[in-house]
Amino acid sequence: MHGSTVRVLVLRWGFRVLFGLPKRVKRLMAGPPIRRDGQVLDLDLQLLGRVGALLASSDGGTLDQSVLAEQRRQADFAAEVAAEPGLDDIATRDLEVPGAEGPLQARLYVPPSAPVSSALLVYFHGGGFVLGSVASIDPLCRLLAAQSGVRVLSVDYRLAPEHPYPAALEDAIAAFRWARKQAEDLGARPELVAVGGDSAGANLALVVAHEQILDEMPAFVLAMYPVTDAERHGGSREMFGTGFGLTYDYLQELERLYLPDGVPTDDTRGAILRAADLSDMPPVYIATAGFDPLRDDGEELVDRLRADGVPLVARRFPGLVHGYASFTAISAAARDATLDAASALRAALALVESRRSARR
Repeated sequence: MHGSTVRVLVLRWGFRVLFGLPKRVKRLMAGPPIRRDGQVLDLDLQLLGRVGALLASSDGGTLDQSVLAEQRRQADFAAEVAAEPGLDDIATRDLEVPGAEGPLQARLYVPPSAPVSSALLVYFHGGGFVLGSVASIDPLCRLLAAQSGVRVLSVDYRLAPEHPYPAALEDAIAAFRWARKQAEDLGARPELVAVGGDSAGANLALVVAHEQILDEMPAFVLAMYPVTDAERHGGSREMFGTGFGLTYDYLQELERLYLPDGVPTDDTRGAILRAADLSDMPPVYIATAGFDPLRDDGEELVDRLRADGVPLVARRFPGLVHGYASFTAISAAARDATLDAASALRAALALVESRRSARR
């Protein structure tokens, strides 16, 4: 057995043992409950923060560009360690899809429950536009496919700082448009192609939807703890800027790498909160985490979408931190929140399909 595989299995077993301890033991290890802004941090995530194993690269750390490739490998490794068991029945196929300037790596997930022709979620990973990959988001895509019954197409995009804004966005737009045109070859219908992502990927998904003309609009947008603007200060970025995984300083560093000159005055697509009009957006699901520096980003977008009359499901999960969908094997609360997103996806696309069938 390969050494890295053994390491993954050992660490995964260790985490299962640690987080499977009785609640009172975990409380002793984690320390007193952490309360802020009327919320209580989830015990398992507090313990995870105390241990520091999976959050070490982002809690108080910095991005050293000289070792960025290793940091990206570590992000993939951390995702593998935290992967949920029991999702091996999801069929997968690796493929390439066209980006704005060349092919992109992608992975198609087909759950056993998916019919021959069904819906498809085009999904973009998080990682601050700097980290992340098809590999790092594999556990989450498996869970979304399994719980929603929807095919998932996970797509890579060019990363900063090698490829700053708007490279990632242009790749995401190209990949979505290709997936919609090729929907039948992917086992789906064009009118049932949705778009989604987490964190930076949620930003891409929202902007991809905003950029489409009416007849090519995604059926639904799934956005978990999105970043919606840059160069912001105060609010949740300050309140939860240290001690909860993603830090304010780290967030600023990521934004500088992606937008080295800030948001261009003539192209504000990188900051969807600055869009003049959001009324043409398709139905949207937005989830925020209570202890997330980006909480205000998502919730201000919720207010904008509601004001513009966009069909919307908005959730705040008060005890969770940024990136909670990566901790579903550790925290029951994080798993429940992620399953909520999967349920929303399944329900929304079923509703779209039933309405179209009724019109036919």
